[in-house]
Amino acid sequence: MRRGEGRGKERGQGLLAQLRNPPGGRDARIMLLALAVDRTGSGLWAASSVLYLTFVTHLSAQQIGVLLGVAGVAGIAGSPLAGRLAGRFPVRSLLVGCHLLRLVTLVLVLVCTGFDALLPVVAVTYLGDRAAKTLEMLFATRAAGERRAAYQALSRSAANAGYGVGAGIAAIGLAMGTAGACRVLILGNALSFVVAAVLVWRTGEPAGGAVEVARSGGAAPPAPPAPPAPVAGEREAVRGGGPWRDRGYLGFVLLDIPMNLDDSILAVGLPLWLVNCTSAPHALVPAFLVINTVLVVVLQLSVSKRAEGPHRAVRAVLLYGVLTLACCGFLAVAARGGARVAGAVLLAAALLATLAELMRSVSSWELAVLLAPQDARAAYLGVAGMSQSIQKSAGPPLLTGVVMAAGPAGWLVLGAAVAGLAVVQSRACARRLGLAPARAGAALAAK
Repeated sequence: MRRGEGRGKERGQGLLAQLRNPPGGRDARIMLLALAVDRTGSGLWAASSVLYLTFVTHLSAQQIGVLLGVAGVAGIAGSPLAGRLAGRFPVRSLLVGCHLLRLVTLVLVLVCTGFDALLPVVAVTYLGDRAAKTLEMLFATRAAGERRAAYQALSRSAANAGYGVGAGIAAIGLAMGTAGACRVLILGNALSFVVAAVLVWRTGEPAGGAVEVARSGGAAPPAPPAPPAPVAGEREAVRGGGPWRDRGYLGFVLLDIPMNLDDSILAVGLPLWLVNCTSAPHALVPAFLVINTVLVVVLQLSVSKRAEGPHRAVRAVLLYGVLTLACCGFLAVAARGGARVAGAVLLAAALLATLAELMRSVSSWELAVLLAPQDARAAYLGVAGMSQSIQKSAGPPLLTGVVMAAGPAGWLVLGAAVAGLAVVQSRACARRLGLAPARAGAALAAK
């Protein structure tokens, strides 16, 4: 009773109050601050890196494309590597190491001027970036316990606020239009790694066995529940040699790749579709980022309630499919209207893509934790982190080379495909979590 009342009281608090007293206590609060600092640096890098590589290091557009593409592929290895190491070494020390690794590589970026020298340096930077994100996820899973969905919502709000601050600072620096300003922004990103490393070092190492399996409601029973029994054909894989032999979990990770396409739709699809295929004013492009940043900061905490526990997480996957389908439908319609209509429709598409991102950001993480055996969670979460990295590499060429090339019909097919895969994903997760079809259906229909 007291536990349920406490949780309800926490949910009634505002964002700032929960940031001051997050699930996980002091260590979680420090980690959220470190994450915000790290993402502020990421905002500086995202806004200035292409201009720096173009005007300071004098790389061609083709070289920059290859550089960032190879770096994205290198980043894919960061998640499973971090998960494997986290099973053997303290998460806190590994995360500090990731921050310091990226500090070194960012300094090398300022020193290196040729494509051949920059390629391995930027690749290692992206590998460290993905490894750090996986370790942050694992830290939260251990420190926040069954309140990890609420912590994830707070981390998303803190991260987006930091990213927005970084992008705003970068806009001021880039307005100067000098090579020195670009270098200062890169140094600012490097400085963020130093501050983040110091903050992480002030935390305590979360206990590896403290993770509880989240439940969808009510007070906890006296004893922790037994892990959900895998369905036929999965039992041997789960008890076998880790995530790489667990076909059910690998299937979840594979299906989770298209469940991350909202990221490429927002960052690549919407701006390019507006510029090349609609009559909407180009000045709307920055508005997509503003809508996304503001809504994630404001709504992530409340949306997280829809994905806390197995039933709601499964439901959120279906909602993600519906929202993505609607977003793609609006994008298809935008090509047919005039400037005002197209602008309004594209803003609505940005809103829907952001709502889809809100659902995905919590449900994907929650399911990755729930579906993993508790005694091997670090290795499993490392493999789960690959889905976002793969999407970042494969998503942009998919949208530009296939979807947009097909015109409005391409968006409709993409939306229908994602919605269909969301149904497959939700059913597979329900089976693995031991949710009876009738019970799962009731949960999906519930508030």
